[in-house]
Parts: sequence; structure tokens; C-alpha cells
Amino acid sequence: MEHFGEALRCERQRRSVSLEDIAQTTKVTVRSLQALESDAFDQLPGGILSKGIVRSYVRFLGLDEGEWVERFLDASGQKNPPAANNDNDWAAFALSVSTHRGGRVTDTKLRWAGVLALLLLLGGLGWIVWGYVHQRMTALSIVSSSNYASSSAIRAPSAAPVVDHVKKPHHPKSHSLR
Repeated sequence: MEHFGEALRCERQRRSVSLEDIAQTTKVTVRSLQALESDAFDQLPGGILSKGIVRSYVRFLGLDEGEWVERFLDASGQKNPPAANNDNDWAAFALSVSTHRGGRVTDTKLRWAGVLALLLLLGGLGWIVWGYVHQRMTALSIVSSSNYASSSAIRAPSAAPVVDHVKKPHHPKSHSLR
């Protein structure tokens, strides 16, 4: 009789699927998948997590989940707990999930890193735009002030007309001898 892990590996190889493909889709580490295929059940997380790994693996391959989970429980020596103990399993699952990150960066950390990168990008872009606008405004003010100075220098003489001589009207009475 085939061992559980051997049978699972044969099903995977029959479908020409790599462990990396399964790991990428199911988010289960390759190390855990290898432990499952080599019947190294002590290297898997306990309780509901190991059953979840088996379910994800066989679901990816298109196999019957219920049958394969039962085969896993028999091979690993685990028994299906009664329904009353499921609360304890969920508590163990929640604790295991919160502490078992495997060194991976969480989605929250990636989101904050993205927000920070976006803010830095926007700040840098704003700084560049401000510098460009400031430079253009300075250049325009210099050009306009030099144009004003040169145009006022040209207009200054024409603003006050120069009169060469003023002709006085001639009044005959003003020259009389009286």
C-alpha cells in the first residue's frame, strides 16, 4: 500500500504540476508541501492548519477533499475531533495564524510601504514642479523689469516735449511810447 505523501505526489506528477505552482496559488509554503509529500507530519503546523494544507493541495489538483483529508488523518494518526471540540480547534487556529507568519511580509506592511512610496513620489514631484514654476516666475520678472526699464528710458524724452523757441504774439500797443 502506498503511503499518503507518495500517493499525493503521484497525483501531482500525473497532472504535471510543480510544488511551486501549488504554493503560489494556495499560499502554502513549499516546505510544508514537501513535508506533506514525505509524510513528515511533525513538520506541519498542528490541528486544523494541517488539514487546511491538505484541503488546499487536493483542491488545487481537483481531488476529493473529504476523501483525502480522511486519508491524511489516518496516515498522520490524528482523529477527527467531535463537533464539541471544534471551538478549541478554532482557538488553536486563530492563535497559530497570529503567530505563524513564516517571516513573510504581511499585506498591511506592504500597503503602508506603498502609501509611503506614493507620498514620497508626490512630494518629489511637487518639489520639482515648484522649482520649475519658481524659476520661470523669476525669469519672467527679470525680463519684465528690464523691459520696463528700457521702455521707460526710451519714452522719457518724448514724455516731456522739448520746445526750441516760444513765439510771443506781437501786440502793437506794448511798443508804444506813451
